[in-house]
Amino acid sequence: MLCIALSSPLIVGIYNQNSLIKTFESSEPSSEALPKIFYEILHSYDVNALFYTNGPGSFMSIKVSYVFLKTLSVALKIPLLACDGFAFNANSPIKALGSQWFFKEKEGIVLKQNPKNETTCFTLPLTLDKSLFGSENEPLYILPAV
Repeated sequence: MLCIALSSPLIVGIYNQNSLIKTFESSEPSSEALPKIFYEILHSYDVNALFYTNGPGSFMSIKVSYVFLKTLSVALKIPLLACDGFAFNANSPIKALGSQWFFKEKEGIVLKQNPKNETTCFTLPLTLDKSLFGSENEPLYILPAV
């Protein structure tokens, strides 16, 4: 199961043998969407691993998804693995705050202007590449506290 909750819409994909078999999508806030989606998932599928994007993106969505998925991971005794969201939006800029955008560059994730305001929506891959994910699953916060 892969969850991308960095912006709206929140998307969740169910994978069987690394192939996408079902997609869930919601424009509701993460705190409302995740319980609804996972109620259906946990009653319909045998989940044996949780994958998610831990940033950068909406602070609230990152926090809520981490706490929700970490709780499920502990309760179900299954791994929670994470990677950054650039793997699922063709490495395009991700909206930060105000006129700032996150960019992934050689030196890491940086903040800068996006004069064209161009971005690509997040999409679920048809095949899940587990090598993109690691066990370092805490939220990826780039901006300093406000």
